[in-house]
Amino acid sequence: MTPDPVSAMRHRKRRHIDVCLTEAVDYQTVTTGFERYRLPYNALTQTNLDSVDLGTQFFGSRLRAPVLIGAMTGGAELSGIINRNLAAAAQHLGIGMMLGSQRVMIDDAAAATSFDVRDVAPDVLLIGNIGLAQLDAELVPGLAAALNKVGADGLAVHTNPLQEAMQHHGDTDFSGSMERLRDVAGALEYPVMLKEVGHGIGRAAVEELADCPLAAVDVAGAGGTSWARIEQYVRYGEVRYPALAEWGIPTAQALTEVRQALPGMPLVASGGIRTGMDAAKALAMGAEVVAVARPLLAPAIESVDAVVDWLQHFIDELLVCLHGSGAADLPALRRRGVTPVC
Repeated sequence: MTPDPVSAMRHRKRRHIDVCLTEAVDYQTVTTGFERYRLPYNALTQTNLDSVDLGTQFFGSRLRAPVLIGAMTGGAELSGIINRNLAAAAQHLGIGMMLGSQRVMIDDAAAATSFDVRDVAPDVLLIGNIGLAQLDAELVPGLAAALNKVGADGLAVHTNPLQEAMQHHGDTDFSGSMERLRDVAGALEYPVMLKEVGHGIGRAAVEELADCPLAAVDVAGAGGTSWARIEQYVRYGEVRYPALAEWGIPTAQALTEVRQALPGMPLVASGGIRTGMDAAKALAMGAEVVAVARPLLAPAIESVDAVVDWLQHFIDELLVCLHGSGAADLPALRRRGVTPVC
């Protein structure tokens, strides 16, 4: 008997979690590119480490550090535990959080509980999520209701043609999606961010965005988790197309290209951001905030404290990076920039 679409989606969401915990899902040959840049070190810094200010504004909210917990999951029973632990950690640290795709929530009302985090994170910048391939005008009322139900402050629209192509029965028709994105971004009473899922938004894609009413872009580059790799494990139990699993625009390159093409657009740097130094380089290269996802998955299954511990180490390293470069705050860090490795 063929499983119903809702059950199939729940099963796939759970398989995503299992694969991310048990398989080598990172890029194997492609790096983020941040190793090609150095953050300038200043031996005569005039900063006080205890006074370095990581605070910033993003999507209309004040963050104590320029960090978002990246989009991960929703729909499966375990997803609710993961999301609540992530959200509680974000509340504790004063950072933001992106939810996993809410498509399952729109198709299955019972899945809404896995996105219900506002009681543990009343003050967190919370960004909802939907796929570009599923976006159309008819979806707007249901999408707005889903965002309202979880108390979202904005929406991330993820574009993932490579992931969908690798997914069993994936949504592979992206024709007309840019026009629909413009229409929906203009119709929704929420700020809208466009994001990739880890294969990168670069120059070719940005050319389509000039007249789109977006509030931000998450470049989500290659070098971290490869969703083309994950979907192959889910679908085949192995990586049958290794070249496709390694395809993408490295995060540093994506960030540079989008910043040059859209100089006034708020940017999120994600995709292989694993250390405070990675974050410092990305912020110095023009990102407003960085996002971290898969490294937090196992800690989120364990406890709120485990998530807080991972993120606190990350933020502490970022603080030292600002201090050691002579930057008292994020604007000063951006003025210092980075230097290419010869």
